[in-house]
Amino acid sequence: MVESALGYPQFRRYWIARLYGSAASQMQAVAVGWQVYDMTGRAIDLGWVGLSLFLPQLALALITGQVADHYDRRRVLALATLLDGACVTMLLGLTVAGNRDPRWIFLILVLTGSARAFQVPASFALMPNLVRPIAYPSAAAWVSTAWQTASILGPALGGILYLVGPVTTYGVCVLLLILSAAMVMTLQLAGAAQKVRGMDWSSTLVGVHFIRTHPLVLGAISLDLFAVLLGGATALLPIYARDILEVGPSGLGILRSAPAVGALIAAVIMLRFPIRSNTGFALLGWVAVFGLATIAFGVSTDLRVSLAMLTLLGAADMVSVIIRRVLIQIATPDEMRGRVSAVESVFIGASNELGEFRAGVSAAFFGTVPAVVIGGIGTVLVVALWAKMFPSLRTVDRLESVASQ
Repeated sequence: MVESALGYPQFRRYWIARLYGSAASQMQAVAVGWQVYDMTGRAIDLGWVGLSLFLPQLALALITGQVADHYDRRRVLALATLLDGACVTMLLGLTVAGNRDPRWIFLILVLTGSARAFQVPASFALMPNLVRPIAYPSAAAWVSTAWQTASILGPALGGILYLVGPVTTYGVCVLLLILSAAMVMTLQLAGAAQKVRGMDWSSTLVGVHFIRTHPLVLGAISLDLFAVLLGGATALLPIYARDILEVGPSGLGILRSAPAVGALIAAVIMLRFPIRSNTGFALLGWVAVFGLATIAFGVSTDLRVSLAMLTLLGAADMVSVIIRRVLIQIATPDEMRGRVSAVESVFIGASNELGEFRAGVSAAFFGTVPAVVIGGIGTVLVVALWAKMFPSLRTVDRLESVASQ
C-alpha cells in the first residue's frame, strides 16, 4: 500500500514551493530567450543562453551534492532560490536601464546556473525528510507533476506577461522565487534527521566508475544525453515564434508549453497502462519518435502542426524518461543510487542546456530549419547505433529482470 504524500502538510508546502520556483524558471526562460533574440537577431546567442546555464552546473558538480548532505538542506535550497531571485532582479535592472548588450545577460545567467546547481540536489535530498518511506513513491510522482504543471503554465504566463513588458515578467518571477524560498525555510522535517557528513570529493567519481562499468546503465543514460543533445530544439523556439510562425511572445509561451502538455498526458497514461514487456525496445522506439517529431516540427510552417509535433515529442521524451529512470534505479545498488543520480543529473543538464548551445551554433552555420532537421536525424541515428552498441539495453524485457543482471 502506498501512502499519499499530500497527506503531509509539510510536503504540501514543499510542493507549492517547488511549483512556484519551477514556474519562475519557465517564465524567465521565455523572457530571456525573446529578449536576447530581439537584441541581436542571431541564433548563436540563443545557444550562449543554454551554455551560460550549463557550464556552472558542470563546474560545481563535485560539490553541490556534498553541500546538500553536509548542511541544512532547507537553508541550502532557500539560499540558492534567493540567489536565483537576485539574478532575475539583475535582469530586471538591466532591462529598466535599457541594456542592449547580451553579454551582460550571459554573465547573469552564469550566476543563475550556479544557483540552480545547488537547488537540484538540495531539493531532491530534502523531499524524503518530509514524508515517511511508505509515501516516497507518491512524493516523487507529485514532484514530477509540479514540474510538468509549471512547464505548461509558466511559459504561457511568461509569454502573456511579456506583452506588457519584460519588466513585468521578471518582476513576477522575483515574487514567485521569494515566496518559494520563504516556504522552504518554514518547513518542519517529518522524516529522519539529516545526517551531517564530511565532504567526500570521491563520491561523484565513484558514481562515474559505476556507470562506466555497467553497460545497461551507461547505455540508458548516454542514450538520453545524445538524443536530446542532438534533437533538442527548445533554444530555437524564439526564432520560430518571431520569424517562421509569426506568433509573437505569447505564441512563444504556448510553443514552450506544448512539450510539457505532451509529457503530462504521457505520464498519466503510463500510470494507468505501464509498459510491462519489451521495455528496452520501447525505450529505443520512443526516443526514435522524439527524433521524428523533431524533424516534422523543424519543417512545419503551420502553428497547429508545430504544436502537435511539440506535444508528441514531449510525450515521447516523458515515456523514455520514465523507463530510463526506473531502469537505472533497479539496476543500481541501493548504496550507490545517490551518487549515480548525481552523475545522471550532470548528463541531463548536458543534454538540455548544452543541447541548446548546439542548436544555436548549428542554426548559425546551417540556418534554423536545417539545424532542427539535422538534429532530429541525428537522434534517429543515435537510436540505431545504441541498439547495436548496447544489446543488453535493446533486449530488456521486464524491468523487474534488470536487478538480476
